[in-house]
Amino acid sequence: MSKGHKVRGGRREVRFGTAEVIRDLDRPDGWLLSVDGVAQSYVDLDDPTHLEFDYVRRIGDVIDCLPAGPLTTVHIGGGACTLPRYVAATRPGSRQLVLDPDEELIDLVRERLDLRSVPALRVRISDGREGIATRGEDSADLVVLDAFVSAEMPGGLATVEFARDVNRVLRPAGTYVLNVTDGPKWQFARRVVASVAEVFDEVLLLADPGVLRGRRFGNMVVAASMSGLPVAELTRRAASAAFPARLVTGEKLREFHRGAKPITDAEGVTAPTPPDTAFT
Repeated sequence: MSKGHKVRGGRREVRFGTAEVIRDLDRPDGWLLSVDGVAQSYVDLDDPTHLEFDYVRRIGDVIDCLPAGPLTTVHIGGGACTLPRYVAATRPGSRQLVLDPDEELIDLVRERLDLRSVPALRVRISDGREGIATRGEDSADLVVLDAFVSAEMPGGLATVEFARDVNRVLRPAGTYVLNVTDGPKWQFARRVVASVAEVFDEVLLLADPGVLRGRRFGNMVVAASMSGLPVAELTRRAASAAFPARLVTGEKLREFHRGAKPITDAEGVTAPTPPDTAFT
Protein backbone atom coordinates (compact mmCIF):
# COMPACT_ATOMS: atom_id res chain seq x y z
CA MET A 1 0.00 0.00 0.00
CA SER A 2 1.02 3.59 -0.50
CA LYS A 3 2.79 5.18 2.45
CA GLY A 4 1.97 8.74 1.46
CA HIS A 5 1.93 9.88 5.11
CA LYS A 6 5.69 9.40 5.32
CA VAL A 7 8.02 12.25 4.37
CA ARG A 8 9.67 11.25 1.10
CA GLY A 9 10.54 14.26 -1.00
CA GLY A 10 13.50 16.52 -0.32
CA ARG A 11 17.14 17.28 -1.06
CA ARG A 12 20.41 16.06 0.40
CA GLU A 13 24.08 16.52 -0.35
CA VAL A 14 25.53 13.19 -1.44
CA ARG A 15 28.94 12.05 -2.60
CA PHE A 16 28.50 13.07 -6.23
CA GLY A 17 26.33 16.18 -5.91
CA THR A 18 22.91 17.22 -4.66
CA ALA A 19 20.26 14.50 -4.70
CA GLU A 20 16.55 15.28 -4.84
CA VAL A 21 13.52 13.03 -4.42
CA ILE A 22 10.60 14.49 -6.38
CA ARG A 23 6.99 13.32 -6.33
CA ASP A 24 5.28 12.35 -9.60
CA LEU A 25 1.89 14.06 -9.55
CA ASP A 26 0.51 11.55 -12.07
CA ARG A 27 1.01 8.48 -9.85
CA PRO A 28 0.01 8.23 -6.17
CA ASP A 29 3.39 6.95 -4.95
CA GLY A 30 5.71 7.56 -7.89
CA TRP A 31 9.06 9.24 -7.18
CA LEU A 32 11.91 10.57 -9.31
CA LEU A 33 15.46 10.58 -7.95
CA SER A 34 17.84 13.10 -9.51
CA VAL A 35 21.42 14.14 -8.78
CA ASP A 36 22.44 17.67 -9.78
CA GLY A 37 19.31 17.87 -11.91
CA VAL A 38 20.06 14.68 -13.83
CA ALA A 39 17.32 12.04 -13.64
CA GLN A 40 18.84 8.89 -12.11
CA SER A 41 15.91 6.64 -11.16
CA TYR A 42 12.14 6.45 -11.01
CA VAL A 43 10.24 4.17 -8.64
CA ASP A 44 6.57 3.54 -8.03
CA LEU A 45 6.34 2.27 -4.47
CA ASP A 46 2.79 0.99 -5.05
CA ASP A 47 3.78 -0.88 -8.21
CA PRO A 48 7.48 -1.85 -8.52
CA THR A 49 6.73 -3.46 -11.90
CA HIS A 50 6.09 0.00 -13.38
CA LEU A 51 9.22 1.02 -15.27
CA GLU A 52 8.91 4.67 -16.25
CA PHE A 53 12.09 5.18 -18.30
CA ASP A 54 12.07 3.56 -21.73
CA TYR A 55 15.58 2.14 -21.44
CA VAL A 56 14.77 0.60 -18.05
CA ARG A 57 11.71 -1.03 -19.60
CA ARG A 58 14.02 -2.56 -22.23
CA ILE A 59 16.26 -3.96 -19.50
CA GLY A 60 13.12 -5.28 -17.84
CA ASP A 61 12.17 -7.00 -21.09
CA VAL A 62 15.56 -8.74 -21.19
CA ILE A 63 15.07 -9.91 -17.62
CA ASP A 64 11.52 -11.10 -18.39
CA CYS A 65 12.79 -13.22 -21.28
CA LEU A 66 15.37 -15.11 -19.21
CA PRO A 67 14.50 -18.64 -18.03
CA ALA A 68 11.76 -18.73 -15.39
CA GLY A 69 12.52 -18.73 -11.69
CA PRO A 70 14.50 -16.75 -9.11
CA LEU A 71 17.74 -15.07 -10.16
CA THR A 72 21.00 -14.42 -8.36
CA THR A 73 21.71 -10.89 -9.55
CA VAL A 74 24.41 -8.26 -9.16
CA HIS A 75 23.45 -4.66 -9.93
CA ILE A 76 26.29 -2.23 -10.58
CA GLY A 77 24.85 1.17 -9.77
CA GLY A 78 21.98 1.54 -7.34
CA GLY A 79 20.19 4.87 -7.45
CA ALA A 80 16.66 4.23 -6.17
CA CYS A 81 17.09 0.50 -6.98
CA THR A 82 14.34 0.38 -9.60
CA LEU A 83 15.47 -2.87 -11.19
CA PRO A 84 16.17 -4.73 -7.93
CA ARG A 85 12.60 -3.87 -6.88
CA TYR A 86 11.36 -5.13 -10.26
CA VAL A 87 13.24 -8.43 -10.01
CA ALA A 88 12.02 -8.96 -6.43
CA ALA A 89 8.42 -8.41 -7.57
CA THR A 90 8.53 -10.47 -10.77
CA ARG A 91 10.85 -13.26 -9.62
CA PRO A 92 10.16 -14.01 -5.96
CA GLY A 93 12.99 -15.75 -4.17
CA SER A 94 15.71 -13.91 -6.10
CA ARG A 95 18.89 -12.98 -4.23
CA GLN A 96 20.30 -9.61 -5.19
CA LEU A 97 23.34 -7.49 -4.47
CA VAL A 98 23.65 -3.80 -5.35
CA LEU A 99 27.09 -2.20 -5.67
CA ASP A 100 27.10 1.59 -5.34
CA PRO A 101 29.88 3.91 -4.11
CA ASP A 102 27.59 6.73 -2.91
CA GLU A 103 26.77 5.89 0.71
CA GLU A 104 24.89 9.14 1.31
CA LEU A 105 22.65 8.52 -1.70
CA ILE A 106 21.88 4.96 -0.59
CA ASP A 107 21.07 6.25 2.90
CA LEU A 108 18.62 8.72 1.36
CA VAL A 109 16.93 5.94 -0.63
CA ARG A 110 16.73 3.75 2.47
CA GLU A 111 15.17 6.57 4.47
CA ARG A 112 12.75 8.03 1.92
CA LEU A 113 11.99 5.22 -0.53
CA ASP A 114 11.62 2.11 1.63
CA LEU A 115 14.68 0.29 0.34
CA ARG A 116 14.71 -2.03 3.35
CA SER A 117 11.32 -3.42 2.29
CA VAL A 118 12.83 -5.14 -0.79
CA PRO A 119 13.24 -8.84 0.10
CA ALA A 120 16.63 -10.57 -0.16
CA LEU A 121 18.40 -7.40 -1.29
CA ARG A 122 21.84 -6.42 0.00
CA VAL A 123 23.63 -3.16 -0.76
CA ARG A 124 27.40 -2.85 -0.60
CA ILE A 125 29.06 0.56 -0.71
CA SER A 126 31.61 -0.13 -3.42
CA ASP A 127 32.38 0.87 -6.97
CA GLY A 128 31.70 -1.62 -9.72
CA ARG A 129 35.26 -2.71 -10.37
CA GLU A 130 36.06 -3.41 -6.72
CA GLY A 131 32.71 -5.04 -6.03
CA ILE A 132 32.78 -7.40 -9.01
CA ALA A 133 36.35 -8.39 -8.18
CA THR A 134 35.15 -9.78 -4.84
CA ARG A 135 32.46 -12.01 -6.35
CA GLY A 136 33.11 -15.70 -6.84
CA GLU A 137 33.30 -17.50 -10.16
CA ASP A 138 30.00 -18.77 -11.61
CA SER A 139 28.07 -17.06 -8.81
CA ALA A 140 25.47 -14.94 -10.66
CA ASP A 141 22.73 -15.50 -13.22
CA LEU A 142 22.52 -11.84 -14.16
CA VAL A 143 24.76 -8.77 -13.92
CA VAL A 144 23.16 -5.40 -14.67
CA LEU A 145 25.37 -2.35 -15.25
CA ASP A 146 23.54 0.98 -15.00
CA ALA A 147 26.05 3.23 -13.28
CA PHE A 148 26.56 6.94 -13.76
CA VAL A 149 28.32 9.72 -11.94
CA SER A 150 25.92 12.57 -12.65
CA ALA A 151 25.35 11.98 -16.39
CA GLU A 152 28.59 10.15 -17.16
CA MET A 153 29.25 6.42 -17.21
CA PRO A 154 32.54 5.65 -15.40
CA GLY A 155 34.98 4.73 -18.15
CA GLY A 156 36.51 1.91 -16.11
CA LEU A 157 33.24 -0.01 -16.42
CA ALA A 158 33.40 0.02 -20.22
CA THR A 159 36.63 -1.91 -20.70
CA VAL A 160 37.43 -5.38 -21.99
CA GLU A 161 39.06 -6.23 -18.68
CA PHE A 162 35.90 -5.39 -16.78
CA ALA A 163 33.75 -7.41 -19.21
CA ARG A 164 36.06 -10.38 -18.61
CA ASP A 165 35.60 -10.07 -14.86
CA VAL A 166 31.82 -9.91 -15.29
CA ASN A 167 32.01 -13.06 -17.43
CA ARG A 168 34.02 -14.76 -14.70
CA VAL A 169 31.27 -14.00 -12.17
CA LEU A 170 28.42 -15.14 -14.43
CA ARG A 171 27.31 -18.75 -14.59
CA PRO A 172 27.66 -20.45 -18.01
CA ALA A 173 24.09 -19.51 -18.98
CA GLY A 174 24.29 -16.08 -17.33
CA THR A 175 23.47 -12.73 -18.91
CA TYR A 176 25.19 -9.35 -18.78
CA VAL A 177 23.02 -6.28 -19.44
CA LEU A 178 24.35 -2.74 -19.59
CA ASN A 179 23.02 0.73 -20.25
CA VAL A 180 25.20 2.91 -22.47
CA THR A 181 24.49 6.50 -23.48
CA ASP A 182 25.89 8.15 -26.58
CA GLY A 183 25.17 10.73 -29.25
CA PRO A 184 25.34 10.84 -33.05
CA LYS A 185 28.09 8.68 -34.62
CA TRP A 186 28.07 6.45 -31.50
CA GLN A 187 31.83 6.75 -31.04
CA PHE A 188 31.67 5.60 -27.42
CA ALA A 189 28.84 3.05 -27.81
CA ARG A 190 30.55 1.35 -30.75
CA ARG A 191 33.67 0.84 -28.66
CA VAL A 192 31.67 -0.45 -25.69
CA VAL A 193 29.91 -2.99 -27.91
CA ALA A 194 33.26 -3.98 -29.42
CA SER A 195 34.63 -4.50 -25.90
CA VAL A 196 31.70 -6.69 -24.86
CA ALA A 197 31.84 -8.65 -28.12
CA GLU A 198 35.53 -9.34 -27.47
CA VAL A 199 34.47 -11.38 -24.42
CA PHE A 200 30.96 -12.76 -25.01
CA ASP A 201 29.80 -15.06 -27.80
CA GLU A 202 26.33 -13.53 -28.18
CA VAL A 203 25.58 -9.80 -28.08
CA LEU A 204 22.53 -7.70 -28.96
CA LEU A 205 21.62 -4.04 -28.78
CA LEU A 206 18.23 -2.39 -28.13
CA ALA A 207 17.65 1.30 -28.78
CA ASP A 208 15.20 3.91 -29.95
CA PRO A 209 15.28 4.16 -33.78
CA GLY A 210 16.14 7.85 -33.56
CA VAL A 211 19.21 7.08 -31.46
CA LEU A 212 20.30 4.33 -33.86
CA ARG A 213 19.92 6.69 -36.81
CA GLY A 214 22.25 9.13 -35.09
CA ARG A 215 19.59 11.81 -34.71
CA ARG A 216 19.97 12.41 -30.99
CA PHE A 217 21.71 11.48 -27.77
CA GLY A 218 20.12 8.54 -25.97
CA ASN A 219 20.33 5.21 -24.22
CA MET A 220 21.40 1.91 -25.75
CA VAL A 221 20.80 -1.34 -23.89
CA VAL A 222 23.39 -4.03 -24.61
CA ALA A 223 22.84 -7.66 -23.58
CA ALA A 224 25.49 -10.38 -23.77
CA SER A 225 25.82 -14.06 -22.96
CA MET A 226 27.99 -17.08 -23.68
CA SER A 227 24.98 -19.33 -24.32
CA GLY A 228 22.44 -17.51 -26.47
CA LEU A 229 19.97 -14.67 -26.01
CA PRO A 230 16.15 -14.53 -26.42
CA VAL A 231 16.38 -12.61 -29.69
CA ALA A 232 12.98 -13.55 -31.17
CA GLU A 233 10.95 -12.67 -28.08
CA LEU A 234 12.90 -9.45 -27.49
CA THR A 235 12.37 -8.44 -31.13
CA ARG A 236 8.61 -8.86 -30.68
CA ARG A 237 8.58 -6.91 -27.45
CA ALA A 238 10.68 -4.10 -28.89
CA ALA A 239 8.41 -3.74 -31.93
CA SER A 240 5.18 -3.72 -29.88
CA ALA A 241 6.31 -1.39 -27.08
CA ALA A 242 4.56 1.91 -26.41
CA PHE A 243 7.74 3.55 -27.69
CA PRO A 244 9.09 0.95 -30.15
CA ALA A 245 12.76 0.08 -30.17
CA ARG A 246 14.99 -1.69 -32.67
CA LEU A 247 16.96 -4.81 -31.88
CA VAL A 248 20.32 -5.22 -33.59
CA THR A 249 22.34 -8.43 -33.50
CA GLY A 250 24.40 -10.75 -35.71
CA GLU A 251 25.93 -9.23 -38.82
CA LYS A 252 24.12 -5.92 -38.40
CA LEU A 253 25.63 -5.52 -34.95
CA ARG A 254 29.06 -6.41 -36.30
CA GLU A 255 28.56 -3.65 -38.88
CA PHE A 256 27.63 -1.28 -36.05
CA HIS A 257 30.96 -1.73 -34.25
CA ARG A 258 33.18 -2.68 -37.22
CA GLY A 259 36.47 -0.81 -36.99
CA ALA A 260 35.84 0.28 -33.41
CA LYS A 261 38.71 -0.44 -31.06
CA PRO A 262 37.81 -2.23 -27.81
CA ILE A 263 38.42 -0.09 -24.72
CA THR A 264 41.19 -1.20 -22.38
CA ASP A 265 42.14 -0.25 -18.85
CA ALA A 266 45.28 1.46 -20.11
CA GLU A 267 43.32 4.18 -21.92
CA GLY A 268 41.37 6.04 -19.27
CA VAL A 269 38.49 6.73 -21.68
CA THR A 270 35.89 9.39 -20.86
CA ALA A 271 32.25 8.64 -21.60
CA PRO A 272 30.10 11.30 -23.32
CA THR A 273 27.46 13.31 -21.47
CA PRO A 274 24.09 14.38 -22.91
CA PRO A 275 23.76 18.01 -23.98
CA ASP A 276 20.60 18.48 -21.88
CA THR A 277 21.67 16.15 -19.01
CA ALA A 278 18.46 14.13 -19.25
CA PHE A 279 17.96 10.43 -19.79
CA THR A 280 15.23 9.10 -22.08
